[in-house]
Amino acid sequence: MVNPWVALEPGADPAQRAGAIRRAHDAFTTGQAAGAPGSGGRPGPPGSSVRSVVADSWRRSARARVSPDGTAPVELSDGDLDAYRAEHPLARVMPLFRDLMGTFAMDGEHLLAVCDAQGRLLWVEGHTAARRRADRMNFVPGAAWSESAVGTNAPGTAVAVDRPVQVFAAEHFNRTVHTWTCAAAPVHDPHSGRLLGAVDITGGNRLAHPHSLAFVQAVARAAESQLALLGPPPAASRTASPAVELRALGLDEALLTTGGRTLRLSRRHSELVVLLACHPEGMTGDELLVALYEDEHTTPVTLRAELSRLRRALGDGLLRSRPYRLTAPVTADFDTVLRHLAGGAPAAAVTAYRGPLLPSSRAPAVLRLRDRVDGQLRAALLARRDPELLSAWTGSPWGAEDLEAWAALAAVLPQGSPRAPLVLQRVRELDAEQSGFPVR
Repeated sequence: MVNPWVALEPGADPAQRAGAIRRAHDAFTTGQAAGAPGSGGRPGPPGSSVRSVVADSWRRSARARVSPDGTAPVELSDGDLDAYRAEHPLARVMPLFRDLMGTFAMDGEHLLAVCDAQGRLLWVEGHTAARRRADRMNFVPGAAWSESAVGTNAPGTAVAVDRPVQVFAAEHFNRTVHTWTCAAAPVHDPHSGRLLGAVDITGGNRLAHPHSLAFVQAVARAAESQLALLGPPPAASRTASPAVELRALGLDEALLTTGGRTLRLSRRHSELVVLLACHPEGMTGDELLVALYEDEHTTPVTLRAELSRLRRALGDGLLRSRPYRLTAPVTADFDTVLRHLAGGAPAAAVTAYRGPLLPSSRAPAVLRLRDRVDGQLRAALLARRDPELLSAWTGSPWGAEDLEAWAALAAVLPQGSPRAPLVLQRVRELDAEQSGFPVR
């Protein structure tokens, strides 16, 4: 498949593919496939009908002990839901979502849905008949549609992997959703880079087309542009100097400064604080379990013990539970880099960057965040084509082997620069190393 995030490429037979996926789903959920719950493998052998993004999501769903026949729990209702939605940053772009997607949803008998960063549905709007069908599976405002609650689904998986994704038919982990197809894209705060939630289009198999994913991704980017124009919300602009500072770039053990003291955190506590700093609204135990541990056999008891030790280390009531969250605003060095990039200031981002985020961490969510910070910074440098910035990058330990950056530097150095021969030689060396051919 050309694009692994798209469920069906043009020309594919939806009925044939749906049948193959359904058989793979049945084998996985009944323990008859490699990677079935408890087996420790990956669902579906290479070349099977299950896309890698779906296979990985099924594994996460199984690790979170999601039932394929369960029902999404409703976590927010009535006044609590109204208050939460009113304060949520995505409330500011709901008019934009309705303008761009409302007619499409009504005409196609689809639903427009918006969730928060934990996969809780905040708004579900669209065609009346589709809403009645969705109500029967609790696809309603206030319901938890994270992967840890109901398994693989577009909004829940989009916020889990921080990527636009399409989910078709039996690719959904929950059997009650097998007649639906959905596409969702994450939305970020353009000022901090923080994940805010996702926008989703849900309907029948007519949505099983690459255009649906491209459409919802374009809507998400439009929302981020709108948020950038609106500026930070009033509450953010009134925030005083941060009570907590977190340094995690280039460090295996993060440094946390609070109340005039600096703590060196253990590696696991570093991962926990980084994730909680990215989710000021909090994370459930199940969400943290999936985000932190590669080993699917790690139990909630292990996580609770780590959180108890972290609470004692932080002191002063800085860590709360239900959900787990930090009680003071945090300024993190990786967020600073992302803010500079979002503001079009790559030079400031390079200055603030001190190396990969928690470089030894293998926690899945930390790996994704590390790749995002590094990828955005590197893309900005290649696009800017500034010789000084490229020199700073290639002269660092993390950019020393970056062939594309060295080649870009060679291309932008002024003619006759005394550095040019050395840069060209380094390009030839890296090209030879990475292609397997000797340097001539």
